Amino acid sequence: MKSLLLEMKQIFKPNISNVDLYRDDQEGSSSTTMSGNGDTMIQTSGFHRFLHAKYLNPARAILAEMVGTFILVFCISGITASTNLRGLRAALLEYATTAGLTIVVLIYSIGSISGAHVNPALTIAFAAFGYFPWSRVPLYILAQILGSIMAALMGEFIYGIKSDVMTTRPGQGCQAAFLAELIADFIVVFVIAAVTQEARSVGPLSGLVIGMSIALAVLITGPISGGSLNPARSLGPAIVSRNFDRIWIYLTAPVIGALLGALMYRVLRLRPIS
Repeated sequence: MKSLLLEMKQIFKPNISNVDLYRDDQEGSSSTTMSGNGDTMIQTSGFHRFLHAKYLNPARAILAEMVGTFILVFCISGITASTNLRGLRAALLEYATTAGLTIVVLIYSIGSISGAHVNPALTIAFAAFGYFPWSRVPLYILAQILGSIMAALMGEFIYGIKSDVMTTRPGQGCQAAFLAELIADFIVVFVIAAVTQEARSVGPLSGLVIGMSIALAVLITGPISGGSLNPARSLGPAIVSRNFDRIWIYLTAPVIGALLGALMYRVLRLRPIS
């Protein structure tokens, strides 16, 4: 949990050469640094004191991302498959609640190990804003995709249904689905950034706030795009089912939305120095 918040806080720390004109209006005293071998050292202070300063071990972090993404996709696919077995379709509220609660669980369980990205869009956004090392991005994304594939295979085996049922597909056309996914990830990353900056006031409820933002985003995008918000979530079942129809929507829109959400909050946090 702490590492997720600290990563986001560093993401929105401005990297502006003309420091006389602008500064980042940040709050709190938490900081993060990079060790000599590229590991991320988390220095905790003020918020969430129960986490001690530590290094994120690359192997453990990558494994945690794979396990975390497996849990996320399996839970989401499971609610879809279990209702399908009863001859029903998963209600949008059930789907959104499952996604949100699973994210909450993952933040509190693997957040201190890997940052609980479990989403290539978030990993790319972290790296694009200069905090997460680009050298580790391919391994994180590979772990996330592998976790999603394993979840789709396990869901197919347990529930005895084709993984095609667990894929995401547009409900209102490609353009509408693309915009819905983009806006949804914009909202989620914007909220994560806000929670990071207001860490002292939100406190240990940050994981719940992030989970609620994801549930809300799924609710408003479900009928339009299927409410993926996550390239790995869509790609895993697509690979297992060999159905890549309109997969480009779910590989590009979330990444663009995450980058725009991060950029927007960073801009809002900058103010001229008087």
